[in-house]
Amino acid sequence: MAEILPFKAVRPAKAKAGLVVSRSYQDYSKAEIAAQLENNPYSFLHIINPEYELQDQNVGESRFKMIKERFLQYKQDGTFIKDKKPFYYVYKIETPHNSCCGIIAAASAEDYDKNIIKKHEDTIVHREILFKEYLKVVGFNAEPVLLTFPDNTTIESIISETTATTAEYEFTTTDSEKHYLWKISNPETAESLRSEFASIGSLYIADGHHRSASSTLFAQESRANNPNHTGKEPYNYFLSYIIPEKNLKIDGFSRLISDLNSHSKEEFLFLLKKNFSIKNYEEKIFVPAEKHEFSMYLDGQFYSLQLKKTGYQTEDSRSKLDAVILYDNILKPILGIKDLRNDKRISYFPGKDNNVEIKRQVDSGKFAVGFAMLPPGITEIKQIAEENLTMPPKSTYIEPKLRSGLTIYEF
Repeated sequence: MAEILPFKAVRPAKAKAGLVVSRSYQDYSKAEIAAQLENNPYSFLHIINPEYELQDQNVGESRFKMIKERFLQYKQDGTFIKDKKPFYYVYKIETPHNSCCGIIAAASAEDYDKNIIKKHEDTIVHREILFKEYLKVVGFNAEPVLLTFPDNTTIESIISETTATTAEYEFTTTDSEKHYLWKISNPETAESLRSEFASIGSLYIADGHHRSASSTLFAQESRANNPNHTGKEPYNYFLSYIIPEKNLKIDGFSRLISDLNSHSKEEFLFLLKKNFSIKNYEEKIFVPAEKHEFSMYLDGQFYSLQLKKTGYQTEDSRSKLDAVILYDNILKPILGIKDLRNDKRISYFPGKDNNVEIKRQVDSGKFAVGFAMLPPGITEIKQIAEENLTMPPKSTYIEPKLRSGLTIYEF
């Protein structure tokens, strides 16, 4: 059973909500960050980038302390308010291409430990530890982990009834996204929601594996350092946005490789024929339409690569993933790429139907070849998680991408 609890959110004053919330820091270019910090005094980027005005380059604990101080300033000057009672929050995002609606709540670190909250990606230990130290110093979590659950009529009915009322927040951001937030104030509705989540066998991490892992490390350390630990302390939970599976938008990443590993074009194509049927589409863009089918752009021409039924054996759900098939049959044995995270010869580009970008990048001379494939579906992602397996890096590009600073969870 999944334990999903209401919490007392720290959130922007209503009139400032649209000015405060920000995309994830990594999503901005340096120029965009500078513009936000220069022109918007309320942006949450000021909190996570407190050294901007000081032109200070502090890192580690000293920087984390500056973040906490800036956060406290926002609370003191009324930019942020804190709810006096714990609530579940219904949050809706409408973009030009997608719409989703779900519950913002506190998820259990113990559920993560017990694999009730299931994972499908590996995490990097030093990043887990760094963010754990960040949480310990700043004392809050501002960007939710994206969790998903099988479609549930009771939960969706609660969401539908709530969104039929007047929203607490309603604002549009500069990228034409519309945001709505509601509080679930009725105690009976809140209890029904808690009970329904408790009846769900598993939740699945869609995005935020490192934040989940770091929050769990923080909970473990806090528990060990608290002789009066009860299990109900705020550090036992982490901020989450929980949406039905049908609201997930799953795209993939293309792979761009800088060289052919000393092979000529002719040698490379010859080696591919061992496990793939190849068709040359010349300058006509080819888009994969089924699993185990790949688009390749090489030397000004598009090719389809169809995996042959002989020569490659699948052993489990992971080995059936197209990203794994590409790695096992091309990237590693032919192109010599062994480390998908750290090899500088490989780059990734997210999004659907991105063959135009692959062509542009290869034609620029920066890359020698590019590959595209269909992304895995939610059923494949869940099966990987159920089998305690992990996907290769950059197997999925999952939306919605969440904003920081809308609802903040304090420890």
